[in-house]
Amino acid sequence: MVAGVGDPKGQGWVSRVVGRTQHPDLELTAYNLGVRGDTTADLLARWQAECGPRWRGRSEKRLVVSIGANDAAKGITLARHRLNLANILDEAASSGIGTFVVSPPPTDDEELNGKLDVLVEAQADVCSRRGVPFVDCFSPLLGHEQWQADLAASRVAHHPGQAGYGLIAWLVLHNGWYDWLQIPAS
Repeated sequence: MVAGVGDPKGQGWVSRVVGRTQHPDLELTAYNLGVRGDTTADLLARWQAECGPRWRGRSEKRLVVSIGANDAAKGITLARHRLNLANILDEAASSGIGTFVVSPPPTDDEELNGKLDVLVEAQADVCSRRGVPFVDCFSPLLGHEQWQADLAASRVAHHPGQAGYGLIAWLVLHNGWYDWLQIPAS
């Protein structure tokens, strides 16, 4: 989802958010390290090695985490999902890295959505316990007319098109993003 699969413009939500994050006091270099099909276990195993070189020489380090749908689809237990997310957030915090979590949105599969509903609630709880900003993209988009239409028109199962990624970007930008970066909303 973070790679923008299914978006005919190839932007996804991450590029849209970065594109709207402009401020004269902000020097932002964003790297999208999403890997299609990854689970929280995969991210836990690789994030430090991949982020380290990108942060070399930087005094401020931030990590946006958006995971979960693959855990639900691949049968990762809720307890393991919670633990993996908690470990990522705790490891980042102990290294002075600010984190921000974005939930997975709903899919076009009702059974998977049932699993995601529980998973997103767990993500919110893990983040709340740690004081980490969390954006719920699942609840606002479940049943959302434009979201549903975009999923239905997509050539890629469970992924939206251009309008759907725009909706996710809007949710991120209007739910704590600018506060987290400590800049005024643009």
